[in-house]
Amino acid sequence: MKLTFRWYGEGDCIPLSYIKQIQGMTGVVTAVYDTPVGEVWDVKKLLRLKELCSAAGLEMEVIESIPVHEDIKLGAPTRDKYIEAYKQNILNCGKVGVKCVCYNFMPVFDWFRTNLYYKHADGSTSLSYSEEDFNKLDKKNLRLPGWDESYSKEELDALLQKYEGMTHEKLFENLVYFLKAIMPACEEAGVNMAIHPDDPPWDIFGLPRIVGCEADYDRLFAAVPDKHNGITFCTGSLGAGRFNDLPKMAAKYASRVYFAHLRQLKFVNETDFYENGHQTAEGNVDIYAIVKALVENGFDGYLRPDHGRNIWGEDAKPGYGLFDRALGGAYLTGLFEAVEKDLAAKK
Repeated sequence: MKLTFRWYGEGDCIPLSYIKQIQGMTGVVTAVYDTPVGEVWDVKKLLRLKELCSAAGLEMEVIESIPVHEDIKLGAPTRDKYIEAYKQNILNCGKVGVKCVCYNFMPVFDWFRTNLYYKHADGSTSLSYSEEDFNKLDKKNLRLPGWDESYSKEELDALLQKYEGMTHEKLFENLVYFLKAIMPACEEAGVNMAIHPDDPPWDIFGLPRIVGCEADYDRLFAAVPDKHNGITFCTGSLGAGRFNDLPKMAAKYASRVYFAHLRQLKFVNETDFYENGHQTAEGNVDIYAIVKALVENGFDGYLRPDHGRNIWGEDAKPGYGLFDRALGGAYLTGLFEAVEKDLAAKK
């Protein structure tokens, strides 16, 4: 296991020198953020990021993410052009030592919460989801908390219209088409693809979601068995679906988990939840059982402490402050050490 930390490049409020001070931290997870979706990343920009990381004593072996253009998800006539650009991005990443690319195949919106500043009793804040707040949203004039409004209202309306009639089956076929097309580039570059589960793992705004449960993963691996086709095991996204047995899934797919996002969430009723500190006792996600399942079944990928609270007065990007993620990293490192030593003692 390699412990990593999400870093948003030179504009991130958290310097690499601080990340390096987290015990056990081996590298950062980052991306080229200033290139439009569908275009080829400049190798010089990748090298700049790598050089900054190396100078701080950190690796840059995971990219999160190379966004998938909507025309690929839609299966539009132009998709092959964008797939070729995606393949070149994989090759460029391989040139600078990247080993894993995290991506998602969620139409239009790649994650969703209704509140970015849920107030905890202790004064900390975190992301949360409320079904009541979701139902209050004006679907004709969407303003979503935290969503990067890269589209104007007219552009968003036009894009949503393109998805009208899109079925789960068709979206899955488009995912398979994409993956089969890029697998040769992954082989050449030595890069594994790790699809992020839908967040949350159910349809929203009439848009189908196809990566959110055990059956979805079984179907995906049956359709594209190539070893470079793997998953990002995100406990916050999968855990939002109370139908998922996360320890069971961690054990079953450990060898195809190339990247793990471990985070905690706490349900307040059947639908509503808030994100919390990483410890198992702090929520409904059994982090210990998941780590145990991963270790005992051969997980040897990258790990990052995912969304944390904003604590100790920190005013950082919601979910991506330094302090709580550093605490989470220390907790996760301790769990892995304990489980690995227990396993070694049994052999």
